[in-house]
Amino acid sequence: MTGPATMTGPATMTGPATMTGPATMTSPATMTSPATMTSPATMTSPATTWQPASGCGDDCRPGDASPSTPVTVALRVAGLIAVLLMGLLPAALLRGGALRTLPRAILAVLGVRLVWRGPAPRPGSLLVANHVSWLDVVALHAVVPVRLVAKHDVRQWPAIGATAGRSGAIFIDRTRPKSLPRTVGEVAAALRAGRSVAVFPEGTTYCGAESGPFRPALFQAAIDAGAPVAPISISYDSTEAAFVGADTLWASVLRVARVRRLTVTLVAAPALRPESGAGRGALARAAQASLGGRAYRLAA
Repeated sequence: MTGPATMTGPATMTGPATMTGPATMTSPATMTSPATMTSPATMTSPATTWQPASGCGDDCRPGDASPSTPVTVALRVAGLIAVLLMGLLPAALLRGGALRTLPRAILAVLGVRLVWRGPAPRPGSLLVANHVSWLDVVALHAVVPVRLVAKHDVRQWPAIGATAGRSGAIFIDRTRPKSLPRTVGEVAAALRAGRSVAVFPEGTTYCGAESGPFRPALFQAAIDAGAPVAPISISYDSTEAAFVGADTLWASVLRVARVRRLTVTLVAAPALRPESGAGRGALARAAQASLGGRAYRLAA
Protein backbone atom coordinates (compact mmCIF):
# COMPACT_ATOMS: atom_id res chain seq x y z
CA MET A 1 0.00 0.00 0.00
CA THR A 2 1.45 3.36 -1.00
CA GLY A 3 -0.57 5.82 1.04
CA PRO A 4 -3.45 6.24 3.45
CA ALA A 5 -6.67 4.57 2.57
CA THR A 6 -10.09 5.91 3.39
CA MET A 7 -13.68 4.94 3.27
CA THR A 8 -15.39 8.04 1.96
CA GLY A 9 -18.85 6.74 2.71
CA PRO A 10 -20.41 3.77 4.47
CA ALA A 11 -20.57 1.66 1.31
CA THR A 12 -17.62 3.01 -0.64
CA MET A 13 -14.49 1.84 1.11
CA THR A 14 -11.33 2.57 -0.83
CA GLY A 15 -9.04 1.10 1.87
CA PRO A 16 -6.08 -1.21 1.51
CA ALA A 17 -7.35 -3.47 -1.22
CA THR A 18 -3.81 -4.62 -1.94
CA MET A 19 -3.17 -6.04 1.51
CA THR A 20 -2.67 -9.75 1.36
CA GLY A 21 -1.77 -10.60 4.93
CA PRO A 22 -4.24 -11.95 7.47
CA ALA A 23 -4.55 -10.89 11.14
CA THR A 24 -6.35 -11.43 14.51
CA MET A 25 -8.18 -9.83 17.38
CA THR A 26 -9.93 -10.17 20.71
CA SER A 27 -13.59 -9.72 21.13
CA PRO A 28 -15.35 -7.07 23.07
CA ALA A 29 -17.73 -8.82 25.37
CA THR A 30 -18.64 -11.92 27.24
CA MET A 31 -22.10 -13.39 26.97
CA THR A 32 -24.17 -14.59 29.86
CA SER A 33 -27.16 -15.12 27.57
CA PRO A 34 -28.00 -13.99 24.02
CA ALA A 35 -29.96 -11.03 25.38
CA THR A 36 -27.49 -9.92 28.03
CA MET A 37 -24.03 -9.84 26.51
CA THR A 38 -22.28 -7.26 28.66
CA SER A 39 -19.19 -5.13 28.28
CA PRO A 40 -15.95 -6.47 29.80
CA ALA A 41 -15.94 -3.93 32.61
CA THR A 42 -19.07 -5.40 34.17
CA MET A 43 -17.93 -9.00 34.33
CA THR A 44 -17.05 -10.61 37.63
CA SER A 45 -14.91 -13.69 37.98
CA PRO A 46 -12.93 -15.72 40.51
CA ALA A 47 -9.81 -14.17 42.01
CA THR A 48 -7.69 -16.59 40.02
CA THR A 49 -9.08 -15.34 36.71
CA TRP A 50 -7.16 -12.74 34.73
CA GLN A 51 -9.77 -10.05 34.11
CA PRO A 52 -8.57 -6.43 33.80
CA ALA A 53 -11.06 -3.65 34.60
CA SER A 54 -10.97 -0.27 32.87
CA GLY A 55 -13.00 1.85 35.27
CA CYS A 56 -14.82 3.45 32.32
CA GLY A 57 -18.60 3.63 32.62
CA ASP A 58 -21.76 5.17 31.27
CA ASP A 59 -20.63 8.65 32.32
CA CYS A 60 -17.92 8.44 29.64
CA ARG A 61 -20.63 8.89 27.00
CA PRO A 62 -22.14 12.42 27.16
CA GLY A 63 -24.76 11.58 24.52
CA ASP A 64 -24.03 14.69 22.47
CA ALA A 65 -23.76 13.01 19.04
CA SER A 66 -26.24 14.08 16.35
CA PRO A 67 -29.07 11.51 16.28
CA SER A 68 -30.42 9.64 13.27
CA THR A 69 -34.12 9.54 12.48
CA PRO A 70 -36.16 6.60 13.85
CA VAL A 71 -36.64 5.31 10.30
CA THR A 72 -32.88 5.31 9.70
CA VAL A 73 -32.28 3.48 12.98
CA ALA A 74 -34.84 0.82 12.07
CA LEU A 75 -33.33 0.33 8.62
CA ARG A 76 -29.82 0.05 10.05
CA VAL A 77 -30.83 -2.56 12.62
CA ALA A 78 -32.73 -4.56 10.00
CA GLY A 79 -29.71 -4.39 7.70
CA LEU A 80 -27.40 -5.55 10.47
CA ILE A 81 -29.61 -8.55 11.23
CA ALA A 82 -29.63 -9.47 7.54
CA VAL A 83 -25.83 -9.29 7.35
CA LEU A 84 -25.39 -11.37 10.51
CA LEU A 85 -27.71 -14.02 9.11
CA MET A 86 -25.31 -14.30 6.17
CA GLY A 87 -22.81 -15.64 8.69
CA LEU A 88 -25.02 -18.71 9.09
CA LEU A 89 -24.67 -19.69 5.43
CA PRO A 90 -22.84 -22.97 4.68
CA ALA A 91 -19.08 -22.69 5.23
CA ALA A 92 -18.39 -23.44 1.56
CA LEU A 93 -20.10 -20.16 0.62
CA LEU A 94 -18.20 -18.09 3.18
CA ARG A 95 -14.53 -18.37 2.34
CA GLY A 96 -11.85 -15.92 1.31
CA GLY A 97 -13.21 -12.67 -0.07
CA ALA A 98 -16.82 -13.65 0.60
CA LEU A 99 -16.10 -13.93 4.32
CA ARG A 100 -14.23 -10.62 4.37
CA THR A 101 -17.18 -8.75 2.89
CA LEU A 102 -19.22 -9.35 6.06
CA PRO A 103 -17.42 -6.78 8.25
CA ARG A 104 -17.51 -4.21 5.45
CA ALA A 105 -21.23 -4.80 5.10
CA ILE A 106 -21.75 -4.35 8.85
CA LEU A 107 -20.03 -0.96 8.77
CA ALA A 108 -21.99 0.03 5.68
CA VAL A 109 -25.44 -0.80 7.07
CA LEU A 110 -24.64 0.99 10.35
CA GLY A 111 -23.47 4.10 8.51
CA VAL A 112 -19.94 3.91 9.95
CA ARG A 113 -17.17 5.56 7.92
CA LEU A 114 -13.78 3.85 8.05
CA VAL A 115 -10.42 5.59 7.64
CA TRP A 116 -7.09 3.75 7.48
CA ARG A 117 -3.71 5.50 7.70
CA GLY A 118 -0.19 4.15 7.69
CA PRO A 119 1.66 1.16 6.26
CA ALA A 120 -0.10 -2.12 5.56
CA PRO A 121 1.01 -4.87 7.97
CA ARG A 122 3.07 -7.54 6.27
CA PRO A 123 1.82 -11.14 6.35
CA GLY A 124 2.78 -13.01 9.49
CA SER A 125 2.56 -9.96 11.77
CA LEU A 126 1.17 -9.74 15.28
CA LEU A 127 -1.31 -6.85 15.15
CA VAL A 128 -1.83 -5.17 18.52
CA ALA A 129 -4.45 -2.46 19.06
CA ASN A 130 -6.19 -0.52 21.81
CA HIS A 131 -9.74 -1.60 22.56
CA VAL A 132 -12.78 0.71 22.59
CA SER A 133 -15.72 -1.18 21.12
CA TRP A 134 -17.00 -4.34 19.50
CA LEU A 135 -16.72 -2.24 16.32
CA ASP A 136 -12.91 -2.49 16.64
CA VAL A 137 -13.09 -6.11 15.55
CA VAL A 138 -15.33 -5.29 12.61
CA ALA A 139 -13.10 -2.42 11.46
CA LEU A 140 -9.90 -4.47 11.59
CA HIS A 141 -11.47 -7.34 9.67
CA ALA A 142 -12.75 -4.87 7.09
CA VAL A 143 -9.27 -3.70 6.10
CA VAL A 144 -6.99 -6.66 6.84
CA PRO A 145 -7.82 -10.36 6.43
CA VAL A 146 -7.13 -11.46 9.99
CA ARG A 147 -7.29 -14.20 12.56
CA LEU A 148 -8.75 -13.00 15.83
CA VAL A 149 -7.73 -13.90 19.37
CA ALA A 150 -11.13 -13.93 21.07
CA LYS A 151 -12.56 -14.91 24.42
CA HIS A 152 -14.06 -18.38 24.35
CA ASP A 153 -17.52 -16.93 25.12
CA VAL A 154 -17.66 -15.55 21.59
CA ARG A 155 -18.22 -19.08 20.30
CA GLN A 156 -21.75 -18.85 21.74
CA TRP A 157 -22.71 -15.52 20.17
CA PRO A 158 -25.51 -15.89 17.61
CA ALA A 159 -24.14 -15.62 14.04
CA ILE A 160 -21.01 -13.80 15.24
CA GLY A 161 -19.58 -16.91 16.90
CA ALA A 162 -20.02 -19.01 13.79
CA THR A 163 -18.44 -16.35 11.59
CA ALA A 164 -15.50 -15.92 14.00
CA GLY A 165 -14.85 -19.65 13.99
CA ARG A 166 -14.90 -19.84 10.20
CA SER A 167 -12.44 -16.95 9.94
CA GLY A 168 -9.92 -18.86 12.04
CA ALA A 169 -10.39 -17.22 15.44
CA ILE A 170 -8.11 -18.43 18.23
CA PHE A 171 -10.18 -18.71 21.38
CA ILE A 172 -8.75 -18.06 24.84
CA ASP A 173 -10.34 -19.12 28.14
CA ARG A 174 -9.50 -16.58 30.84
CA THR A 175 -10.99 -18.77 33.55
CA ARG A 176 -8.17 -21.27 32.90
CA PRO A 177 -4.85 -19.40 33.21
CA LYS A 178 -2.91 -22.63 32.71
CA SER A 179 -4.21 -22.77 29.13
CA LEU A 180 -2.43 -19.51 28.23
CA PRO A 181 0.87 -21.15 27.12
CA ARG A 182 -1.10 -23.29 24.69
CA THR A 183 -2.79 -20.19 23.27
CA VAL A 184 0.57 -18.43 22.92
CA GLY A 185 1.88 -21.48 21.09
CA GLU A 186 -1.09 -21.50 18.73
CA VAL A 187 -0.58 -17.82 17.92
CA ALA A 188 3.16 -18.38 17.34
CA ALA A 189 2.41 -21.29 15.00
CA ALA A 190 0.04 -19.13 12.96
CA LEU A 191 2.68 -16.38 12.71
CA ARG A 192 5.33 -18.87 11.56
CA ALA A 193 2.91 -20.07 8.88
CA GLY A 194 2.65 -16.53 7.51
CA ARG A 195 -0.75 -15.77 9.02
CA SER A 196 -1.27 -12.48 10.79
CA VAL A 197 -2.88 -12.52 14.20
CA ALA A 198 -4.48 -9.57 16.01
CA VAL A 199 -5.00 -9.05 19.73
CA PHE A 200 -6.22 -6.33 22.09
CA PRO A 201 -3.49 -6.37 24.79
CA GLU A 202 -5.36 -4.03 27.16
CA GLY A 203 -7.57 -7.01 27.92
CA THR A 204 -10.73 -4.92 28.18
CA THR A 205 -12.41 -1.89 26.62
CA TYR A 206 -11.86 1.79 27.42
CA CYS A 207 -14.03 4.76 26.50
CA GLY A 208 -11.56 6.30 24.06
CA ALA A 209 -10.45 9.19 26.27
CA GLU A 210 -8.67 6.78 28.65
CA SER A 211 -6.39 3.81 28.07
CA GLY A 212 -4.89 0.87 29.90
CA PRO A 213 -1.48 -0.83 29.85
CA PHE A 214 -0.75 -3.40 27.17
CA ARG A 215 -0.60 -6.83 28.83
CA PRO A 216 2.56 -8.63 27.65
CA ALA A 217 1.52 -12.31 27.57
CA LEU A 218 0.68 -12.69 23.87
CA PHE A 219 3.70 -10.64 22.78
CA GLN A 220 5.66 -13.79 23.63
CA ALA A 221 4.22 -15.37 20.48
CA ALA A 222 5.92 -12.73 18.32
CA ILE A 223 9.22 -13.32 20.12
CA ASP A 224 8.96 -17.10 19.73
CA ALA A 225 8.08 -16.83 16.03
CA GLY A 226 10.48 -13.98 15.25
CA ALA A 227 7.49 -12.08 13.85
CA PRO A 228 7.06 -8.31 13.50
CA VAL A 229 4.63 -6.51 15.79
CA ALA A 230 2.32 -4.04 14.03
CA PRO A 231 0.83 -1.51 16.51
CA ILE A 232 -2.50 -0.02 15.41
CA SER A 233 -4.43 2.75 17.15
CA ILE A 234 -8.21 2.74 16.95
CA SER A 235 -10.17 5.93 17.61
CA TYR A 236 -13.70 7.21 17.10
CA ASP A 237 -15.01 10.74 16.65
CA SER A 238 -17.59 10.08 19.38
CA THR A 239 -17.53 8.16 22.65
CA GLU A 240 -20.96 6.79 21.72
CA ALA A 241 -19.13 3.83 20.17
CA ALA A 242 -17.52 2.88 23.50
CA PHE A 243 -18.62 -0.51 24.86
CA VAL A 244 -18.02 0.00 28.58
CA GLY A 245 -19.64 0.02 32.01
CA ALA A 246 -22.97 -1.75 32.40
CA ASP A 247 -23.47 -1.74 28.64
CA THR A 248 -25.08 -4.68 26.85
CA LEU A 249 -24.21 -5.53 23.28
CA TRP A 250 -27.77 -4.84 22.12
CA ALA A 251 -27.81 -1.43 23.82
CA SER A 252 -24.47 -0.59 22.23
CA VAL A 253 -25.67 -1.64 18.77
CA LEU A 254 -28.76 0.57 19.10
CA ARG A 255 -26.67 3.50 20.29
CA VAL A 256 -24.32 3.18 17.31
CA ALA A 257 -27.30 2.91 14.96
CA ARG A 258 -28.73 6.13 16.42
CA VAL A 259 -25.60 8.18 15.68
CA ARG A 260 -26.09 10.11 12.46
CA ARG A 261 -22.42 10.03 11.47
CA LEU A 262 -19.70 7.92 13.08
CA THR A 263 -16.10 7.58 11.92
CA VAL A 264 -13.59 4.98 13.08
CA THR A 265 -9.94 5.73 12.31
CA LEU A 266 -7.21 3.08 12.28
CA VAL A 267 -3.62 4.33 12.26
CA ALA A 268 -0.77 1.84 11.79
CA ALA A 269 2.58 2.67 13.38
CA PRO A 270 5.84 1.31 11.91
CA ALA A 271 6.32 -2.36 12.69
CA LEU A 272 8.53 -3.41 15.60
CA ARG A 273 11.01 -6.26 15.42
CA PRO A 274 11.65 -8.21 18.63
CA GLU A 275 15.27 -7.56 19.59
CA SER A 276 17.50 -10.40 20.65
CA GLY A 277 17.15 -10.93 24.38
CA ALA A 278 14.27 -8.49 24.74
CA GLY A 279 11.43 -9.61 26.96
CA ARG A 280 7.74 -9.51 26.17
CA GLY A 281 7.19 -6.74 28.73
CA ALA A 282 9.63 -4.42 26.95
CA LEU A 283 8.03 -5.25 23.61
CA ALA A 284 4.55 -4.49 24.95
CA ARG A 285 5.69 -1.13 26.33
CA ALA A 286 7.41 -0.22 23.06
CA ALA A 287 4.30 -1.11 21.06
CA GLN A 288 2.04 1.05 23.22
CA ALA A 289 4.53 3.93 23.27
CA SER A 290 4.64 3.91 19.46
CA LEU A 291 0.93 4.73 19.40
CA GLY A 292 1.43 7.98 21.29
CA GLY A 293 -0.35 7.23 24.55
CA ARG A 294 -3.66 8.70 25.65
CA ALA A 295 -3.94 11.35 22.91
CA TYR A 296 -4.65 8.85 20.15
CA ARG A 297 -7.64 7.30 21.90
CA LEU A 298 -10.27 9.80 20.82
CA ALA A 299 -10.27 11.22 17.31
CA ALA A 300 -10.74 14.97 17.02
